[in-house]
Amino acid sequence: MTSTLTSTAHRLDELHRSTDRRDRFRLPAGVVYLDGNSLGALPSAVTAVVTDVVERQWGQDLIASWNTHDWWGAQTRVGDAIGAIVGAAPGQVVCSDSTSVNLFKAIAGAPSLRPGRTVVLTDPDSFPTDLYIAESACRTANLTLELVPPAEAAQRIDELGTDLLVATYSSVDYRTGELWDLPGITRAAHAVGGLVCWDLCHSAGVLDVALDAHEVDLAVGCGYKYLNGGPGAPAFLHVAHRHQGDFRQPLTGWNGHATPFAMSPDYVPAPGISRGRVGTPPLLSMLALEAALTAYDGLGLADLRRRSLSLTGFLLDCLDVLVPDVAVATPREEARRGSQVSLRHPHAYAVVQALIARGVIGDFREPDIVRLGFAPLYLSHADVLRAAEHLAAVLRGGEHTRPEHRARATVT
Repeated sequence: MTSTLTSTAHRLDELHRSTDRRDRFRLPAGVVYLDGNSLGALPSAVTAVVTDVVERQWGQDLIASWNTHDWWGAQTRVGDAIGAIVGAAPGQVVCSDSTSVNLFKAIAGAPSLRPGRTVVLTDPDSFPTDLYIAESACRTANLTLELVPPAEAAQRIDELGTDLLVATYSSVDYRTGELWDLPGITRAAHAVGGLVCWDLCHSAGVLDVALDAHEVDLAVGCGYKYLNGGPGAPAFLHVAHRHQGDFRQPLTGWNGHATPFAMSPDYVPAPGISRGRVGTPPLLSMLALEAALTAYDGLGLADLRRRSLSLTGFLLDCLDVLVPDVAVATPREEARRGSQVSLRHPHAYAVVQALIARGVIGDFREPDIVRLGFAPLYLSHADVLRAAEHLAAVLRGGEHTRPEHRARATVT
């Protein structure tokens, strides 16, 4: 059986050779990295760019770099690079702040696009910060928040009708990796004149999101997961062209002013997507992200999505052979699967730690999820088989029962 899987891995790697970008990343030898959905690997292009920014741009050109090296334009320039990856034409994405801050802007700014509407829908099982921010934004803007699972969203949207302001959901469930119906929920919201806001943290860079094709109104996402921008990399905000003239985001910082250097005491929003800016951005992280995004040069997201589905599908095949009793939390149907495979185990945290000790890096999510993220730019089918073999060995040998694997660290 293992020899058959090895042959299959080799065949699939050859089939998807054109989308292999492993040579554009720095990864430790012997490691199978399945945590790109928490922190992407280091793209090789980043080191030289950050060194140049520190030593030449900052070190020699100093404050002149805001003009000489167009530091001022970085937020929209990097935004356009992200836009190309998520299917948004130029001028609709700004790279700024964190996902949490951008989600607050989107929800609290939505009433300016649909005055009089008051109901916000979101998933009760969203990543916690999405829930916290949704609650905070609704308090700020005097809106009503309803918690409705994505599978029930279209029906509830139809019931709400003209009361719906915005349906805000994650494209992919952060625990199970289930892919939610972005086109369907978007159509449902538009049918009653409402808006949608999608959190793309677990889909930007691995799914063919196609924001323009699906006429998505608002979207947010982070730069440090599949986009590989590094720890704490800036996030992004998408506002469709048709909404930008009316969009009034609540954080009226000077970077988003129409004439920021006029030092006016009165706020006037900048034209276009620049009104999504707030304060001075972290340039070292911003320019590191810009360099990281070059790993996508020459790739089509549809091709990368096919590679992702092949990798996750192959892992499921490997598990069926090597660990047939393991509980799989991720849908097996391709149309319902993000770029992730999650497993359930009563000692999931210890299983993850035992895998890490073997050089297979995934992560854990409460209460019982072994979460394995697939960054198709640098993962191979051979890596997938190795990960499955190590998981089988961990469970067969009871390695997850060792005390050193059960002791909880601060970050899980």
